[in-house]
Amino acid sequence: MTTPACAAYPPDLPPLKSVSPYPLGVAARHLHLADPDWARLAVANVSQLTAEWEMKMEYMLRDDGSLQVDRADALTAFARKYDLKVHGHTLVWYAQDGLHFQKLKGRPDTFLNAYVEYIQAVVARYRGIVRGWDVVNEPIWNDGRGLRPCLWREVLGDDYIGLAFEAAHTADPSSVLFLNDYNLELTPAKRVTFLKLCETLLKNGAPLHGIGTQMHISADLAPAAVGVAIRDIASLGLQVHISELDISLREGRLTNVVEPRLDQLKVFEAVIRAYNDVPAGQRYGLTLWSLRDKDSWMNSARERKGPIPDEPALFDNRGQPKEMARRFVDLVR
Repeated sequence: MTTPACAAYPPDLPPLKSVSPYPLGVAARHLHLADPDWARLAVANVSQLTAEWEMKMEYMLRDDGSLQVDRADALTAFARKYDLKVHGHTLVWYAQDGLHFQKLKGRPDTFLNAYVEYIQAVVARYRGIVRGWDVVNEPIWNDGRGLRPCLWREVLGDDYIGLAFEAAHTADPSSVLFLNDYNLELTPAKRVTFLKLCETLLKNGAPLHGIGTQMHISADLAPAAVGVAIRDIASLGLQVHISELDISLREGRLTNVVEPRLDQLKVFEAVIRAYNDVPAGQRYGLTLWSLRDKDSWMNSARERKGPIPDEPALFDNRGQPKEMARRFVDLVR
């Protein structure tokens, strides 16, 4: 196997995936695959890729209902070349539906058929390649009041979630299927509602195999809240995926000074310690939502808040490991 050309890397720090007791992943976009520095760093340090955007319906579904798969195919080809696993993200999301489905919403039976066909077509295309899928993404209101409104729920009712899981399982019975959401550690009321939904799906026989807790968190989060959330999530006995981890320095009260960086490290340590305590058979993996600080969605032109870039990742803009990367090695080996 040939790896991308190497840049300077601290000789005293082993590749992160070489010491991790569970799959260590990262989100990737198409542009990253063409960046030799990103590719070198990813191949050396992670064992799994998640498509950050290009497996979402917004990209994959054309207006006429056909699939646009070039970028997802490129990502899976890259993963095969370098012997990396792939996690699929995401099949159904309240925030994306597309013109194809909007045109069908007045015909429920046709809509249902198209819904099932889309899910099965995507999952079947990557059967044996994608290890697991975020089947439904962010179904719960952020305050925990219940299910979010969306086109899927409007036409198919609350069972749009169970239907999605059944369709995905039919297309690839070996795939690990997840319900994925955010702020489960920050908002206990949301976590309670989310876990009740998981219990209902299981009671109804849905092939729900795992829970994805995104963990887009900030350095001012109380570290103890992380442990409580992960214990609650693991209590259902399902696979647990820390699916989109980044830790912002720029949210809330934070400024770009020493104290927030120390707080960031404390929160990161809490995440790793809590995940280490999850039974080994339930640890699906931990996925970083950016490899380097400059790759983060928090630093895109649309999302940036304020003039100072955020520093949410384990590697800096030059691809050098930060203290969080070093602490990960200390905590897992």
